Amino acid sequence: MAAFLQWRRFVFFDKETVKDPSENGKNFQLPVGIAACDSGRGHIVLGDILKMLKSCLRLIWFLTRSLQLSSFQAYKLRVTHLYQLKQHNILVSVGQDEPGINPLVKVWNLDKKDSGSPLCTRIFPAIPGNKPTEVSCLSVHENLNFMAIGFTDGSVVLTKGDITRDRHSKTLSLNEGNCPITGLAFRQAGKVTHLFVATLEKVQCYTLSVKEYPCIELDTHGCALRCSALTDPSQDSQFIVAGDDCVYLYQPDERGPCFAFDGHKLLTHWHRGYLLLLTHNNKSPSKSDYGSRQTSPSEKHILTIYDLDNKFIAYSAAFDDVIDVLAEWGSFYVLTRDRTLYMLQEKDTQTKLEMLFKKNLFVMAINLAKSQHLDNDGLSEIFRQYGDHLYVKGDHDGAIQQYIRTIGKLEPSYVIRKFLDAQRIHNLTAYLQALHRQSLANADHTTLLLNCYTKLKDSSKLEEFIKSNESEVHFDVEIAIKVLRQAGYHSHAVFLAERHMHHEWYLKIQLEDLKNYQEALRYIGRLPFDQAESNMKRYGKILMHHVPESSTILLKRLCTDYHPNKDSTDRDSLDRPAENKANPEEFIPVFANNPRELRAFLEHMIEVDPFSPEGVYDTLLELRLQDWAHEQDPGKKKVLQEAALSLLRSDNTVFDKALVLCQMHNFKEGVLYLYEKGKLYQQIMHYHMQNEEYGKVVEACKRYGDSEVCLWEQALGYFARKEENCKAYISEVLQHIDENNLMPPLLVVQTLAHNSTASLSVIKDYLINKLERETQQIEEDERKIRQYREETAHLRTEIQELKTCAKIFQKTKCSMCNSPLELPSVHFLCGHSFHQHCLESFAESEAECPTCTPENRKVMDMLRAQDQKRDLHDHFHRQLKCSNDGFSVIADYFGRGVFNKLTLITDPPGGKSGAGNLEAEFNRDLLINTKRNV
Repeated sequence: MAAFLQWRRFVFFDKETVKDPSENGKNFQLPVGIAACDSGRGHIVLGDILKMLKSCLRLIWFLTRSLQLSSFQAYKLRVTHLYQLKQHNILVSVGQDEPGINPLVKVWNLDKKDSGSPLCTRIFPAIPGNKPTEVSCLSVHENLNFMAIGFTDGSVVLTKGDITRDRHSKTLSLNEGNCPITGLAFRQAGKVTHLFVATLEKVQCYTLSVKEYPCIELDTHGCALRCSALTDPSQDSQFIVAGDDCVYLYQPDERGPCFAFDGHKLLTHWHRGYLLLLTHNNKSPSKSDYGSRQTSPSEKHILTIYDLDNKFIAYSAAFDDVIDVLAEWGSFYVLTRDRTLYMLQEKDTQTKLEMLFKKNLFVMAINLAKSQHLDNDGLSEIFRQYGDHLYVKGDHDGAIQQYIRTIGKLEPSYVIRKFLDAQRIHNLTAYLQALHRQSLANADHTTLLLNCYTKLKDSSKLEEFIKSNESEVHFDVEIAIKVLRQAGYHSHAVFLAERHMHHEWYLKIQLEDLKNYQEALRYIGRLPFDQAESNMKRYGKILMHHVPESSTILLKRLCTDYHPNKDSTDRDSLDRPAENKANPEEFIPVFANNPRELRAFLEHMIEVDPFSPEGVYDTLLELRLQDWAHEQDPGKKKVLQEAALSLLRSDNTVFDKALVLCQMHNFKEGVLYLYEKGKLYQQIMHYHMQNEEYGKVVEACKRYGDSEVCLWEQALGYFARKEENCKAYISEVLQHIDENNLMPPLLVVQTLAHNSTASLSVIKDYLINKLERETQQIEEDERKIRQYREETAHLRTEIQELKTCAKIFQKTKCSMCNSPLELPSVHFLCGHSFHQHCLESFAESEAECPTCTPENRKVMDMLRAQDQKRDLHDHFHRQLKCSNDGFSVIADYFGRGVFNKLTLITDPPGGKSGAGNLEAEFNRDLLINTKRNV
């Protein structure tokens, strides 16, 4: 009783008297003389014992939700039991058609009609053996394969098979005893079927899925009639037995929990998690009057609705002489003997929760919400209110536990603001930890949590947080690294960065905070190629300043054939055999203050890879030239000079850069080599001129004068400007100019006129030789003029003879096939004769001699070219005279080849006779004269 009194009472149901809509709001009246009732399939089933007039008709009534009553005749004497199946529209009834003890079981199919009434599919007598006895209780399995009937003499009759047909079922007796059967219930668990049997003295369970139906006695005390029920599957389908002192729950093989609900029990029902008990305060009757329902008209029955899961009383009220309590249409209906029908409507979940909130019963509200399957949003709101309540009471530890349960629904800032006080930092830490465990923390939450750890100086918690398994990491690692670094927890920050492969942060902390340069370099050597390359570009200068030798070694690896060290941070990179090589030219700036290491690096690169980038060779050349320039030892200087020249000869340097470097360091051999390599012969001579190396100037002219003849002219001008006595060099230059006719004599004289030391004797021999050759040339030209005039006169005589005299053809052989001529034949004035068929076969035109045609065409082409160039010359002079930029006009004509020399072939082909085509000879003479005049 004490346990019962500790349960809180609530009014979670609204009591309402059912009104009759057809009677203007009057109370609905039930049929008179109700003896049995049940509910299901959308209606309430009622059975009466009223004697109608002088006939004995026993009706079964159906009450619909709209309070419409209908009935049909079921028995002649009385209806004692009704059982409405929930999954089938089947009704099973027990009653009597004849006086005496002769109960009949009838099975009704409510979906089928027979003369307006439900179809009765089966009728059989309910008598165990041959002994007439009253039926005490009835139960039907929802699969329609089992039906159990209990009797007052302690017998249980089991019908197995299709209960709707006689042909497919058989009946047998299970129990024989003297104590009346007070309760029956079927329990289905998978393929196993059990039958619970309750009497006044004991509780038993039969296993129907096993042959011989073994029986287990579960308890030695029972219950009164209608004081047992079966819970729903959510409660594991337990069998409820309500005694006067306690309510017991049974499994098929044992007794379960019990509840000390005191009071004499009249009725027990179970519906949707609620246990309904109808009691009165009198002590339980004797076993002999187990089924007695005789009560005084003023006796009050107490209906109590229990929530066994949440341990509270959902409703309790007194009613006058209750017949039964039924559950249908989502409500409970209480039937009383005064024909009144009451409805108990359950309040909605939100209303119930608000009632609990007002009483600060948050734990009970949470349990209720869970049992009502409230969604997560609803539960979160309850947790929030509970947390607020505990926070106001000062129970911060309890409040934070409730707030943790709101994570994912409640905005974290709502909770964080409440616990920012330093005295509650441990509560805030717990909340932030839970937020991270559920992967719902953002960067600010991670920052705040790490700050909490650092302020609490809780190193153990901090290490536990950051050293959790990688699969359990629920925070932004980069933010954590930043906060730990800012707070001075460098070792923790380094651990996080290394574990989660935040290479940049790891190196930044090692180099900038811990100054652990060697460890940073070791770490870079373990990275994959791309990351190692990028980090060496970023931190190479710092590492080279502090650990130059190790840094140089790593860069050599990186630029040749890089493979991460065996303890690589990236295991996948070890499986990739691809060759990785960085561009060494990109790492030259890293050695800005380490020339010795730079030299070693570059020399290693050109040794390993002769095809290294040009920048590598250029930089190494600069270093070697610097060493050459600063070296004082002649022997070492010679070695450095050869080393520098070897780089220049490798053809891997950039010409312009190499030339600038050689000029900057006054490296004469390199400058001259590059000038010669680039065919800059004038620069070679100018270089010697600047250094006043007269012999080298003449030597350069001799060596390169054939490629650039202007060198001799420049050399003459150079020596002419010198005031020193350079007669020997001038004479040598003049001799070469004279031999190759490189300059007009007048220009030579004008050039030497600027030298005050150069006398006439210097150019005396030159001028004499020049004049002699000119004289010889004049005499030769005059001789040719006379010859050409004689030839021209002879040609004119021949032309005149051809025009005025007859030409005799005396050729006897064909000039084409060299066979004797036969008629018809063709003769030309040039002296060639041909068979007509030879001429037609080989000549392009019958009007021209096939033998002389090629030579004649050359001459004609030359004449046409002369005519065209004559026109071009006139046009050229007009353009040059009218143009503002004469140089551009000349350049344009040079590009078109106007000033190209005309080459003439004046000698006739070998084997030709002196007699030729007259016109061809004449034209040839004209061309020769034209060439001579030009």
